[in-house]
This record gives sequence, C-alpha cells and structure tokens, in this order.
Amino acid sequence: MLYVLPYPVIDPVMVQLGPLPIRWYALSYIVSLVIGWLIARRLVTRDALWGAVARPSAQSLDDLLVYVALGAVLGGRLFYVLFYNFSYFLANPLEIPAVWLGGMSFHGGMTGAAFGAFLFARREKVLFLSVGDLVCSVAPIGLFLGRLANFIKPELWGRPTDVPWAMVFPGAGPDPRHPSQLYEAGLEGIALGLLMLVAARAGAFKRPGLTSGLFLTGYAAARIFCEFFREPDPQLGFLFGGATMGMLLSAPLALAGVALIVFALRRNRFARLEANHG
Repeated sequence: MLYVLPYPVIDPVMVQLGPLPIRWYALSYIVSLVIGWLIARRLVTRDALWGAVARPSAQSLDDLLVYVALGAVLGGRLFYVLFYNFSYFLANPLEIPAVWLGGMSFHGGMTGAAFGAFLFARREKVLFLSVGDLVCSVAPIGLFLGRLANFIKPELWGRPTDVPWAMVFPGAGPDPRHPSQLYEAGLEGIALGLLMLVAARAGAFKRPGLTSGLFLTGYAAARIFCEFFREPDPQLGFLFGGATMGMLLSAPLALAGVALIVFALRRNRFARLEANHG
C-alpha cells in the first residue's frame, strides 16, 4: 500500500444547472463531437491531402455531425444492452434510454457512426470509404475524452495489481488496481490520434479506406492489449480462456481493418497500372 497512488476524486457532475446536472461523461461526448467536427472541416479544405479523391464539402459536415452523433449514441447504447447487460435491461426496459447514467459500447457506437456516415455518403453522392476515413481521422479525440470520463466517474477500472502506480478506486473494493482507463486514453486516444495524423500527412486520404483500416486495426490492437489490464464487466466476467467481451468484439475489427488496408493499397496499385497502360 506504500506505493499506491491516491485516486484524485473528482465530482462526476461538472456543474449543476438547477435540476439539470452536467456530467463529465456527457460533456466528453459533446466536446469530442464539436472538436472532431471543427478539425474535419479543416481537413476537407486541404486539397493536398486528398488529391483527386472526392470528399464532402465543409458545409455539409454540419449534417454529417448529426448523422454520426445519432448513430454513435444509438449504436453504443444498443450494443451495451445486447452484449453487456441484456438480462438486466430485459427486466428493466425503461432504463434503456437512460444513457446519461453510463453504459455505452464503443464497438456499437462505431457501428452506429459508420451507418450514419453511410447514409450521409449516399445523400451527398461521395464515396463511403472517404467519409469513413474522415470520421476515423478524428475519432481518437472521442476515445481520449471518453476514457478520461470513465476515469473520473469512476468506472471500467483495472484488475488488482501491485504496480507502483496502482490506485484504489471508489466502489471497486480495497484492492489497488491498474488505472486501465488511462492506459486506454493513452493508446486508443493519443497514440491512435498520432497515427491518424501521420497517415493524413503521408497522403492516406488519397487511398480511400486506408485511414479507416489503420484506425480499425490500431484500435483493435490497443483495446485487446488494454483488456489484459482491465477488470471484466462484473455481469459478464471472463468468457472463455481468459477472453473478455471487449476482446471478442475487437477481433473482427482487426480483421476488417487489415482487409481495408490491403484493399486500399491494392486498389491504388491497380489504378496506377491501368493509368500506365491506358
């Protein structure tokens, strides 16, 4: 216990506006969407990043924000209900809409956001992969802020450990634990965000699907790694062989990400060959 870091207790309610509590959890969603929208608007105006690839206009991103936000919230809640706590919500269906109490799945949020981006791409008549690349390039912002909100709440803490930076989380018992929320903020947020930045500057947007593939693969790898330090959801526990639900849901993302990377690179190669023989 001599080496346990004190947990910085922070009120999960940032400010109380009369009967309306503004929670850090909700604020992380709002701020990440606004910042992501602002950065995306700048990205689509930089012709050098896209080359000849068609992309949505900066003005149309106002609508993309709505599509992605609705998809992320609905998908995130739906996946949490179905995969993480189905029996509870089956017995308490009126609590399903109470997203402000927590209980969101990133995998579901990403699926919902992707569906929203697909609908937007069809409406704007632009390539879905390019819209997906744009969304994925700013997604680490939400991951970073969301994991910080998990830490503040606190929830989704780590497994018991004796590392010098272990913390005793309120509501998690007396054992010192990994601050796994911070591990995820660092890998899924900062490291993945830097990868997206480097990829964009290297011309990844010119190869539709490449940025999305890098994001999916990078997120899946980071999430699976962090799951080894994160305490499984108590209602699920370990599923089999030490696997967790987060690992199982991330494995298909890794496969899809690799497939997208291969597709984007080979598609670009074939396009160059056709141009040279045209």
